Amino acid sequence: MQHLRRAALAALAALAALSLGHLPAHAGDAREIVIGTSAGPYADQVRLGIKPILEGQGWKVRIVEFNDYVQPNFALADGSLDANVFQHMIYLRKFAADHKLALAELITVPTAPIAIYSRRHKSLDAAKSGATVALPNDPTNQARALVMLEQLGWIRLKPATDPLKASERDVAANLRGIKLLPLEAAQLPRALQDADYAFVNGNYALASGLKLTEALRTETVSRNYANLVAVRRGDENKPFARAIAAAYRSRAFLAWTEKHNPGYARTDYQLALLAEPRR
Repeated sequence: MQHLRRAALAALAALAALSLGHLPAHAGDAREIVIGTSAGPYADQVRLGIKPILEGQGWKVRIVEFNDYVQPNFALADGSLDANVFQHMIYLRKFAADHKLALAELITVPTAPIAIYSRRHKSLDAAKSGATVALPNDPTNQARALVMLEQLGWIRLKPATDPLKASERDVAANLRGIKLLPLEAAQLPRALQDADYAFVNGNYALASGLKLTEALRTETVSRNYANLVAVRRGDENKPFARAIAAAYRSRAFLAWTEKHNPGYARTDYQLALLAEPRR
């Protein structure tokens, strides 16, 4: 059954690529890199920031966009892609373990953080008892929102709660008397019409027209939640993988992100570049 499921999902990936105007990806050309990504800001990073660098070095780069978070990992595992960019480490590890896929992190990338927004209030100080707070209903992102709520002093989590796995069941005290409204992550920007506050993932915020710099509070992105480039395990040191990693680490990509990705969490290697004295 698992084999049939993988085959079916691989076929769906090919259909998704065709529906988006791409030919199906078949990685294998020694000088071609096929990269899968989610439609939106990370596709823009690859297409406008990374692809020109790689092509300037003689690589051919083909990008395949997906509209879900399932197909890209199966397509990578079966060799239809050389790399993908759409997920963070927590998601990658769980997905790979659940589906027995040999995938690995190559390098982290600048990440649009989860943040709290409001159309009704100009500050977090305006939160009163009974205020509605929309937050993601998936386990990973709900944990991130709950940790932020505890940092704000609005709730208190039970002692010894794992911050990576916190859920509504772990709320020990609702200090502000807020009403939590769990929703699918993609629906959270729309929830701002009715909720007092909403936690919105960076990619959905940008897709809905929100600016990251408009957030009332932004998550400090830990390495666990930084988005990354994934490759098949064993491919980390192949020429194409080294070329991708070098492109992300380059000053040219830093300059691109400084101009086009305001509000993104910078990576460790970008912060190191920014700290270097300019010659």
